Amino acid sequence: MDAPAHQLQAEDLLHSVFGLQAFRPGQAEIVARLLARQNTLVVMPTGAGKSLCYQVPALVFQNLTIVVSPLVALMDDQVAALRALGVDAACIHSGRDRDANVADWKRVQAGTCKILYMSPERLMTARMIQALQKLSPDMFVVDEAHCISEWGQAFRPDYLRLSHFASVIGAQRVLALTATATPSVASDMKKGFA
Repeated sequence: MDAPAHQLQAEDLLHSVFGLQAFRPGQAEIVARLLARQNTLVVMPTGAGKSLCYQVPALVFQNLTIVVSPLVALMDDQVAALRALGVDAACIHSGRDRDANVADWKRVQAGTCKILYMSPERLMTARMIQALQKLSPDMFVVDEAHCISEWGQAFRPDYLRLSHFASVIGAQRVLALTATATPSVASDMKKGFA
């Protein structure tokens, strides 16, 4: 399927799954870049619809989309909202009990799950890296991407290693998202995901 056909499919999913008539300003361009397999850095204010920029393409792609976030409550909210829309999404982080994490991982391995949200600490284990390499993810999304910069908020050390992680697991495209980034932080993020 070529890029224009993917774009039409994305617009159809926007209506049929998310119940929206049109993308907000900037979203359609981001979705188009991802559908064209282009790595993308997005600096967009909170509440402007960053999540939709990866959720729609994730439903177009055949393989898994991995979303890394340091915000456990946000991951839980995103998964609950997607499941309410009928999208099979999963979440793995230390704030959940082991049985819940294992059940979600089994759905990921079975190929029924389209979007997997993970904390960086759960993602960056040797065992998880090997398991994800076998899944050939279509997209790797880094939320709060300013944290990978030496100038960013280095409150999660594993974020500093994320810039090279996408190539390690063989992700076909990377989306880095943040609400705020100074020019030096944006430059660091671009270098990290180049």
